[in-house]
Amino acid sequence: MSTPIIPGFHPDPSICRVGDTYYIATSSFEYSPGVPIHRSADLLHWELVGNALDRDSQLRPSAGAKDSGIYAPTLRHHDGRFWLTTTDTSRPFDGQLIVHAASAEGPWSEPAFVPAAVGIDPDLVWDEEGTAHLSWRSFHPDLDGIASLPIDPMTGEARGEARLLWAGTGLPHIEAPHLYRIDGWWYLMVAEGGTERGHVVSIARSRTIHGEYEACPANPILTHRSTAHPVQNTGHADLVENPDGSWSVVYLGVRPRGKTPAFHVNGRETFLAGVDWVDGWPRIDEGRYAVPATDHSFTDDLTAASLHPRWIAPGALATSFTATGERGALLTYSAERLSPSILATRALDGLWSAEIELEDIDGHVRVLVRHDDTHWYGVDLVADGAESTLAIGPAVAHPRRAAVDARGRVTVGIRVRHRPAPQPYGANPEPDMVGFTVRSGDGETVDLGEYDGRYLSTEVAGGFTGRVWGIEILGGTARVTAVRYASHPGDEA
Repeated sequence: MSTPIIPGFHPDPSICRVGDTYYIATSSFEYSPGVPIHRSADLLHWELVGNALDRDSQLRPSAGAKDSGIYAPTLRHHDGRFWLTTTDTSRPFDGQLIVHAASAEGPWSEPAFVPAAVGIDPDLVWDEEGTAHLSWRSFHPDLDGIASLPIDPMTGEARGEARLLWAGTGLPHIEAPHLYRIDGWWYLMVAEGGTERGHVVSIARSRTIHGEYEACPANPILTHRSTAHPVQNTGHADLVENPDGSWSVVYLGVRPRGKTPAFHVNGRETFLAGVDWVDGWPRIDEGRYAVPATDHSFTDDLTAASLHPRWIAPGALATSFTATGERGALLTYSAERLSPSILATRALDGLWSAEIELEDIDGHVRVLVRHDDTHWYGVDLVADGAESTLAIGPAVAHPRRAAVDARGRVTVGIRVRHRPAPQPYGANPEPDMVGFTVRSGDGETVDLGEYDGRYLSTEVAGGFTGRVWGIEILGGTARVTAVRYASHPGDEA
C-alpha cells in the first residue's frame, strides 16, 4: 500500500473497534490540542472527531519546543469506556498519563499519572481477571526494554511490581509495545530499529502475560528497509479484530520523494494492511486494501463558536491568542507567551494549495509553511508591504518583496507542487516546490517566489513531526476571515 488512510503528520497510530465503528489515536508532539482522534465505519474513510487532550489541565502550556509534548498513545475500549494512555515528555518523571471517556469524541477526563512507569510509549490491556496492565518502553537499567506493571487505571496506582517482558530481537530502539490476548496466547508486538529507514515491526508470544516471550521465527513481520518501496520507515503497528473475525493492522510510514537520500515532508502518516494468522503468528498482507483517493479540501470562515479540531498551535491552545466571532478569527500578539502564536493545521496532501484571507492587520502577521521553529517558509505582512521569508536553520533570507497595501483585505496563496521528472535521469533532487502569492483588495496577484521543499523535510530538519501551515501573529492584531484548502491528487505539474 502506498496511500495512507490518515495522511499528513499522524504518527504512532493506535486503533480500537466498538461494534462496527473504528477509532484511531495518533501522536501530536509539541502541538495542542493533543492526540487527534479519527473515526471510521470501514477502515478506509476517516473523520477527525476531536482531540483527547483539549484543555490546559490535561496538557500544560509550554514553550512548544521541537519534538516535545505528547508521544505515542494507545487507545482502547473496555467495560463501556474509552481509555487512552500516552507520554507527556514535558513532565517525564510523573510517569505515563491515562485519561478516559464515555465517548471517543470526548470530553475526556482529567489525567491520572503512573509514577512507577517512567519511559515512553505506554500500552494498556486487561487480563482474564479484569486487572489492568500498563506496559511501556522503560530505560531503567534493571528494566531496559518493554516493562509491564498491574495498575489501577483510574488513579495510576501500582498494584504490583514492574517486570521486564522482552528486550526485543537485538535491533536497537525497541519501543511501541502493544499486548493482545488471542486464542490462549499473550502476543507482544513492538517496533524496533528506530523510526527511520531501519524501522520494523516484531512480535513475540507467551502463555502468560508475564512471559517468557518467544520471538516469532519470521521477525520482522513488517518492514520496508532496504527496498525501493515508495513508503518507507514502516513500523509502530497496532492490531484490530474486525466484526467478521478477520484482522487488520495500522502502522506508520513516510512517503519520501526526490533523489537520495529522498525527503519526506508530511511527517509519519497512518497506513493500513490486512492480517492472516498462520501457525499461530500474524502474517501481514499489504495488498488487501485499496485506499481510495480522498479529497481533503475544506473551507473555514472561522466564525464558529469554537475552532474546528483541525486547528492546532505549538505549546499551547490556539484559543489563548485566537478569538472567533462573526467576522472571523482575531489573532492577538502577547509578548508574555512562552510559545509562538501560530494558528496552524496539518498538511494532508503531497500536492495542495491554500488561500488565507486577512484584514484589519494592525502590526505584523505571517502566513507560513512550517516544519519546526527553525525550518519554515512564509510571507510577512506589514502595513505597507509583503515579503517572502525563508528560515533554514540559522540562515534566514528575504528573497522577494512587494509593495502591497495590507491595511485592507489581503489574500495570501500557498501552492505545493511536484516538478515533472526530467528524462532520462529520473527524479529532481527536491521532493516538491513551495510557492507563495499575495493580493490586496481587488488588486493584481503578485508572485513572491517558489522554493525548494527539501529544507522543510525531516531529512534536513530532523525530528518526529511533519509540515503544518497557517498564520502567525508577530505583533499587534490581525483578523482571518477565510481559509481555503484544496487537494490536488494526481497533479504532478
